Amino acid sequence: MAECARLCIDCAGIGWATAASMSRGSQFAAALCGVCASACDVCAAQCEQMQDEHCRRTAEACRRCADECRQMAGGAR
Repeated sequence: MAECARLCIDCAGIGWATAASMSRGSQFAAALCGVCASACDVCAAQCEQMQDEHCRRTAEACRRCADECRQMAGGAR
């Protein structure tokens, strides 16, 4: 569970940084969206292994976020 928590914290931090870069029109926003999608994928995979309901909800949210980030990154993976 500790690794899951670490991944969730990392994913959230990357998400905030990505959102901030997008809000200011940063030239790095698309690249950060790609990184965010990757982080969300890893976090979702870890959360899906847990039995807790909040982990399942987190995994679903991460999958949706990863899909949106990939679209904003121009389909980059």
